[in-house]
Amino acid sequence: MELIGNRIITDKIPNELDLFVLKFLKILCKYTDYIIISGYVSILLGRSRATEDIDLFIKPLKKEVFSRFYHELMQNNFWCINTENENEILSYLEDRLAVRFAETNTHAPNFEIKYPKDELDEEAFDNYLSVVLKTGEIKISSLERQIAFKRYYLSSDKDVADALHIEELFKSKIDNEKVNKYKELIRLKRK
Repeated sequence: MELIGNRIITDKIPNELDLFVLKFLKILCKYTDYIIISGYVSILLGRSRATEDIDLFIKPLKKEVFSRFYHELMQNNFWCINTENENEILSYLEDRLAVRFAETNTHAPNFEIKYPKDELDEEAFDNYLSVVLKTGEIKISSLERQIAFKRYYLSSDKDVADALHIEELFKSKIDNEKVNKYKELIRLKRK
């Protein structure tokens, strides 16, 4: 695995979860931009652990675009766990609430999709990395953001272990000043 510019090149053989993510993203990318911000990032980067959800920010969608996105998901055997009412799903997103999509008749793994709530969330779209697999690319938040949010915002044992995994993998490439900047922004966000 190698970080070159804003791309992480890996020869990882995609597992079932990676293929699930790529299947969903292939649809999503037709309609809007996204950034994966969750524990799945450390799994994608080689950490061995399970997850039930893949968290991501998406850029807001107009009603007609969301409708096309939603219907294409349904045609590809995805469903919304929160509600199957298209207008309610969009309303949740517009209220900055998360909605979850999984494959039909399942609950996990699922995608927890949300619109950015503030400038700090929006910034993830400007400062991201692409993980390049043999079967596709997956956009993730920056390593520094990932570390700071895992270590200083979420801070469960699992989240700290995720941060440590990323730090170990890319120790010479991580900008600690950026980690500290995010740490301070997170502290202000919590107030």
